[in-house]
Amino acid sequence: REEPVSPFLLRVYTMLPRWSKAFTHLSKLGSQRNFILTNDFNAISRRSYAKTAAAVSPTTADTAGRSLPSKPAVNLDKMFWSKPCSLALAESSPLRVDDPKYEGFKHFILKMLLFYSKQSKSIRGANVVFSRITSQVDEPTIYEVFNLEKTFKTTFALLVLHTWLMLRRLKEEGKDGVEFGQHLYEIYNHDVELRVSQAGVNLLLTRWMKDLEKIFYGNIVAYDAALLPEAKQDEFQNVIWKNIFSDDGSSKPDDAASRTVQAMARYARREVSCLSLTDKEAMFSGNFTFTPLKSKEEHR
Repeated sequence: REEPVSPFLLRVYTMLPRWSKAFTHLSKLGSQRNFILTNDFNAISRRSYAKTAAAVSPTTADTAGRSLPSKPAVNLDKMFWSKPCSLALAESSPLRVDDPKYEGFKHFILKMLLFYSKQSKSIRGANVVFSRITSQVDEPTIYEVFNLEKTFKTTFALLVLHTWLMLRRLKEEGKDGVEFGQHLYEIYNHDVELRVSQAGVNLLLTRWMKDLEKIFYGNIVAYDAALLPEAKQDEFQNVIWKNIFSDDGSSKPDDAASRTVQAMARYARREVSCLSLTDKEAMFSGNFTFTPLKSKEEHR
């Protein structure tokens, strides 16, 4: 019998991030990952965005004045312009994850153990949904396409972005979506805790998790506000820049970086539309995939 899930998603979004001590501590760890203080819903890496995007390897020495690679892995200007479509998987797709169908005594026992209860089904579905998120976020492709160095900062920022995409879609399903979103958030929170532990933080873990939780809520509030009808035309890409790319949360991207940020903003907007076109069954079972980011998808 599953433990009841606390209603994280019903909390009031009034928390402001307090980064200093948490990320100062993280930046001093022996890990090779870069963890540094930020001022605006972000941790900043030790290198500037331009320098990290052009870095050959994590051990390459910093060089002032470096810029984005002149030959990106893909032509971002051609990506994410196509008409949005449902992301649901076809019935014949090998990527589908369906509940096992048991009969007889085994079915009876599982029913007694609440395997077929609404909460149990929702938790299983939320686990599949989160696996779709991590499949998109943990693969090297997304970092290559958007010229990002894979650090804790960038991975966490992308994890928040894709979790927000899901929670935004789930809200369209009313009460059922809110309840499902609570399960999804709990799984997300557990995953982040594991990632922080793997980064070397074992002392005062609860304290660091509270700071990351505040960052999460600050980010999703900013994303939601940027998509409101009254928001400025470039507000969403500005939030993307601050939350994912910017070193200090306030600097402005150069021309090369701006094209990359605009592409990610188009990608996120398109995913919002595609997810809205994806049916409830696919969403609640996790039988969908995010838009592929392979080079062959430049036409999308």
